[in-house]
Amino acid sequence: MLNIGLLGCGRIGQVHARSIARLDNARLVAVADAFPEAAEALAQKSGAAVRSSEAIIASDDVDAVIIGTPTDTHYDLIHAAARVGKAIFCEKPVDLSADRIRDCIKVVEDNGVGFFTAFNRRFDPNFANVQTRIRGGEIGDVEIVTILSRDPAPPPISYIQSSGGIFRDMMIHDFDMARFLLGEEPVQVFAVGSSLVDPAIGAAGDVDTAAVTLTTASGRICQISNSRRASYGYDQRIEVHGSKGMLRAENVLENTVEAATEAGFKRAPTMHFFLERYELAYIAEIAQFVEALEAGKAPNPTIHDGLRAQLLADAAAQSFETGQPVNVPA
Repeated sequence: MLNIGLLGCGRIGQVHARSIARLDNARLVAVADAFPEAAEALAQKSGAAVRSSEAIIASDDVDAVIIGTPTDTHYDLIHAAARVGKAIFCEKPVDLSADRIRDCIKVVEDNGVGFFTAFNRRFDPNFANVQTRIRGGEIGDVEIVTILSRDPAPPPISYIQSSGGIFRDMMIHDFDMARFLLGEEPVQVFAVGSSLVDPAIGAAGDVDTAAVTLTTASGRICQISNSRRASYGYDQRIEVHGSKGMLRAENVLENTVEAATEAGFKRAPTMHFFLERYELAYIAEIAQFVEALEAGKAPNPTIHDGLRAQLLADAAAQSFETGQPVNVPA
């Protein structure tokens, strides 16, 4: 039985608490949050104790920690947990600075602790199925990957101002998915972006509509499209074209019922938000983390995957600012 401490009891922390409750080989021992009422509410639901983050990291009855706190707190929490030998499950991005992530890699590796970067979309059953079939050779050599990711509505401007920008915040998932599907590291990035949804996002120094092209050394291409607004719901699709065919994963709908009348065919809308859309993925990623630690294996995605995605995000931000393609650091 793996005993887990949860740092951060906000929206994503609550998701992870529910996921742990579904597992037979893990239990949530303690929770912490900067807002005591949030920790108390989650503790009552989960049966966990309320402690400070420092106390959870120091606790002998905690084997691993989940870091679901704001990104600017990750660095210190990772260092503290690694130094006392706690395995770490960390939400993306690991940090907004690639150099600081490299510092985190050093402390994790120096102390020999397992580290899992929470790129949950790898664990979506449909996306994982596509990747498995690619690796099985079903569509031959990958030639071009297309990733569409659009939120139903933009977040508050206060979030935009501290998010690190659309490339480091929203598109970070898609950069990891690109690596997951391409099977090769992208070596060059070209990005464009606009503020079309909300002028306040542009005034805050960000964009809300963006497209990026990634190219690998062998010439494989990935196209990523992001928007902070989709009037029809949460839009999450991928398509992979190869030398022998194509694989595609469509949106997950609220139900599978289709109606046909004289007006035509009508289907249910897409899942409206990421919590519902990726519920199974959140459960699967926690399960993989626990199973890897039980088996004495390194959890995957690793902290190095977190660094590679951040380097792509940095390159995209630089490309947008300069209007030129940017080579990705090795």
